[in-house]
Amino acid sequence: MSHYAVVAPPLYSHVRALQALAQALIARGHRITFIQQADAAGLLNDPRIAFHPVGAASHPPGSLAHTLRLAANPAGLAILRLIKDMAASTDMLCRTLPTAFNQLAIDGVIADQMEPAGGLVAEALGLPFVSVACALPLNREPGLPLPVMPFDYATDERALTLYASSQKVYDWMMRGHGRVIARHARTFGLPPRHGLHECLSPLAQISQTLPALDFPRQALPPGFHAVGPLRPPATAAHPAEAWPVDPARPLVYASLGTLQGHRYGLFRTLARACRSLDAQLLVAHCGGLTPAQAESLYACGATHVTDFADQPAVLRQAQAVITHGGLNTVMDAVSSGTPILVIPIAFDQPGVAARVVYQGIGRRVSRFACRRTLADNLYRLLEDPGYRQQMAPLRVQIRQAGGAVRAAAIVEQALYARRPVLAEAVT
Repeated sequence: MSHYAVVAPPLYSHVRALQALAQALIARGHRITFIQQADAAGLLNDPRIAFHPVGAASHPPGSLAHTLRLAANPAGLAILRLIKDMAASTDMLCRTLPTAFNQLAIDGVIADQMEPAGGLVAEALGLPFVSVACALPLNREPGLPLPVMPFDYATDERALTLYASSQKVYDWMMRGHGRVIARHARTFGLPPRHGLHECLSPLAQISQTLPALDFPRQALPPGFHAVGPLRPPATAAHPAEAWPVDPARPLVYASLGTLQGHRYGLFRTLARACRSLDAQLLVAHCGGLTPAQAESLYACGATHVTDFADQPAVLRQAQAVITHGGLNTVMDAVSSGTPILVIPIAFDQPGVAARVVYQGIGRRVSRFACRRTLADNLYRLLEDPGYRQQMAPLRVQIRQAGGAVRAAAIVEQALYARRPVLAEAVT
């Protein structure tokens, strides 16, 4: 039995995906400890997984709320403040993880691509580590836009120039974070590096994004494994809540994730759009709305409003899903064959939206779109069978990808053997 540490951003979607991987590793006999600031402990809900808090001096209990407020409203100067917070978190982890790894007798590290400290410290201590892309992969390739960019895929000179120039803008915005990475790499005696994409594992890289949901890639490392959604095993212990549905009317499911569920105005417009189509709407606001706001959505056209729903179960009933473009929701929609209307807001969501459109499995609209525009796009999703048909090969890939069970086997091999794990070598 080995003891593995998980280092990830303190964000719900990332922690829950990595929790599913941790559960698969526990089933194989390993111990797992998540290491982060104290507030992140509340994101876990499996008592078998240990949590070790660090950074009490700079990130005391209660401080995560500020970061989450910035992440929920990342417009204007807020995005620069959020990047500053990311840099401060990476700095804290680079300072505290060496002691934590040694104190806990860690044998290997599972590092989220979005938090470079896990890989940097593991490399400095001579510990094996694997990288996990819970969001779109950060791996860069010439001729592809960065995952945070909204650009469609193209190969003409204009597109390539746009991709290259936007990458320069991104690197400029992230320069503060890059300086933290560079400083700690230098302190640890590691080769120079300045970006997240330069802190990935040489042993194995695991991604939830399947090839059939990405732009064409030509230069992924040989140890890159697209395993599909990282989800816990299905259980009948907690049956899904039954939502009354009128079979004569289409059901639309709307969720903007845990960070964007407060957007009452957008939910209201969506409810009115569904009412104009005589479609049923189930809204899951993830606790972002007040009781009064949630109740008022019924008058606007919503059929059901709740904080959380069993998303896979609801998607199996729905004829369309409206999402901000969070990768977890999109992958769940692909699994159920549910056409997708993406309303991207920030981070990699514009990139996810571009890939949904590129693969022909959904449509994309602005978050500032009016009711009529939203209704028109929903109508096309509901009436055109082509969107569901385009999902067929993606659903096959998901069934064959292996998910958390395959990811656990990759982690185990990479961290035990300490050598690159190729896709065909996984057992």
